[in-house]
Amino acid sequence: MMNNRQLAALETKRKLMEAAQKLICEKGLNDTSVEQITETAGVSKGTFYTYFKKKEDIVLALSRGMFGEILEQAKSLEGTFLEKLEFYMVNFSGYIEQGSVQMAQEWVKNVVNPNLVTDSFDKNKLHADLKDMQELFFYGIECGLLKKDFPVEDFAKMLVDVLYGEMLCWCMSDGAYSFRERTQEYCKNYLMILIQPYLI
Repeated sequence: MMNNRQLAALETKRKLMEAAQKLICEKGLNDTSVEQITETAGVSKGTFYTYFKKKEDIVLALSRGMFGEILEQAKSLEGTFLEKLEFYMVNFSGYIEQGSVQMAQEWVKNVVNPNLVTDSFDKNKLHADLKDMQELFFYGIECGLLKKDFPVEDFAKMLVDVLYGEMLCWCMSDGAYSFRERTQEYCKNYLMILIQPYLI
């Protein structure tokens, strides 16, 4: 059981994360300052640095919960399996784009060599994304939207490769176009062709 001090610390961190999410969604990462986050959270600027080294760290902390939330929203979405899958992929890309191309570039730079990655979330991100994609496909099978012989692992690898490849190209273009729209374009042009043989 946590004591009052630990509970207060958790509450402060929650306030900071909620404030950051609200501001970053409204203004983007670049136009959000630590001062604005702490002011919105109702805490001192110094308090921010008790929990996070820099504002980018708060985005990473938010991301940890956000990708799971996108998966749950996709599963509960009314519509066909194809619509659920497109929702997941487009919102996956959209969330990364919302964080800023600089943030994505920094992340790619830091995780490209897995032997140098120290953060457990970043080290396991690819595995977690493959697992989430597989979970969505298993959900489709359980709900009778996909045939039982659907090659879950193969499709999960292929579509996560697409998302990561698109992210890398978007980073290399320095955000010259919308990552979200590029994913949407891919989904509109290719998902039906790939998935149709397995739809019920």
